[in-house]
Amino acid sequence: MNWIIIENNEKINLSQIPEITIERLREDYKELKHRVIGFFGKNENENIRLYVILADDNEGKLYISSVLFRDNEKSYDSLTKDFPAFHNFEREFYEEFGIEPLNHPWLKPLRQNQDKYSFFEMKGEDVHEVAVGPIHAGVIEPGHFRFMCQGEKVYELEIMLGYQHRGVEELLTKSKANNRLAESVCGDTVIGHNTAYSQVIETLCGTSITDKAQIIRRIALELERIAIHIGDMGAIAGDMAYLPGASIFGVTRTLVINTMLEISGSRFGRGLIDIGGVNFDIKEEISDKIIKMLTEVEKTVDKMTKVMLKKPSCLSRMERTGTVTKEQAQAIGAVGMAARSSGVMIDSRIDFKDKFYKLENLRFSALGDVYSRFYLRYLEIKQSVEAVKDLLKILKEHNNEDLKVEIGDLTPNSFAISITEGWRGEIVHCAITDENGKISRYKIKDPSFNNWYMLSLAVRNNGISDFPLCNKSFNLSYCGNDL
Repeated sequence: MNWIIIENNEKINLSQIPEITIERLREDYKELKHRVIGFFGKNENENIRLYVILADDNEGKLYISSVLFRDNEKSYDSLTKDFPAFHNFEREFYEEFGIEPLNHPWLKPLRQNQDKYSFFEMKGEDVHEVAVGPIHAGVIEPGHFRFMCQGEKVYELEIMLGYQHRGVEELLTKSKANNRLAESVCGDTVIGHNTAYSQVIETLCGTSITDKAQIIRRIALELERIAIHIGDMGAIAGDMAYLPGASIFGVTRTLVINTMLEISGSRFGRGLIDIGGVNFDIKEEISDKIIKMLTEVEKTVDKMTKVMLKKPSCLSRMERTGTVTKEQAQAIGAVGMAARSSGVMIDSRIDFKDKFYKLENLRFSALGDVYSRFYLRYLEIKQSVEAVKDLLKILKEHNNEDLKVEIGDLTPNSFAISITEGWRGEIVHCAITDENGKISRYKIKDPSFNNWYMLSLAVRNNGISDFPLCNKSFNLSYCGNDL
């Protein structure tokens, strides 16, 4: 068997992971037709082992295998030229380990790029370049956008990231429990990343937390989704100069994050989740407040959305702007809300059968434009409101359970993976332990890793003045990509 098949949050011994050739990987990927969600290396004596993880979304299974590159093997024939979803994965692997994917169509540095990055160029009398960043107004992280334009029309957008090298993955190998670092991987996805981190460590420790703690984590995850989606709808309204939408959605988002403050003492949920469970309970009084708040929030979001979608000025800016087709989204391996807005219906809460959720894929006209990304946020807010209300009902049945349990030691020579559906999409955390039970490799994949190139596709053949609106309709993370 070329692959070992496991489920989300399952631990296996490293010796169980098969070893295949890169040629076999290419053939299997073509035959299996599963998504690549993990592709990273690890030093192994004088050699380098490449770990590959594929997701079977239809069955909720994960396929894991590995390729061993011996010390004299410095290249292989690129997978990206046949399967574009490997694009950034191969660039990252090359950058970290120096093993070159030959014939890769865009082999440029992914993060270590400031001194040796050659931008794409177009020739012609009417062609001009527009450079934006890396320093931006406000508090967002650095990122450089290079537009190739003819007049106002964008022919190509090249995005260069990697200005901050925080060493997050290496830091996470230094300690068995580092939740405060995990919740700082991406500042607007505190719950998403901290949940994935906690689950992968709990899996390696063989620890099962209580249903009560699991439910509270999911309530927080959905509150995070609701809050950010509302904020993004307001930001989209702002970029269209529709100020009533920007103001009302902004105020409404505050109601949600203030409720998170009541639960955990932080508007973003910092300190709520630890390995072994959670630190704060949701008592009946707070539960009632959450339900009341969400009912009012849903009414406000309903009203404001319906008003905006009747405004010709709003519709004309959103419809057919920044379109990414389903075929394009699938080819590049797009994930999460952005993928679903183009008709790629993947959602790890549903596909990997989380027993605490009663969710179904949302059905709507997914055209892959700004309108679709705006409207899907609206639908997901309503879906998450119902999910939180359901979870709060279930929580009452687990009043007597502990918030936290003791965790054991990390199992030696083991591999574990945890997938959490953050508000941007799937968050993937993988951890490997050595013979002493220490973490020897930690790998994170933020959904923005997949989706930045989707933004480049979205702005092609659009006016450059539409870039801020397209950009906000994705709202991708710089820091989540720049680990």
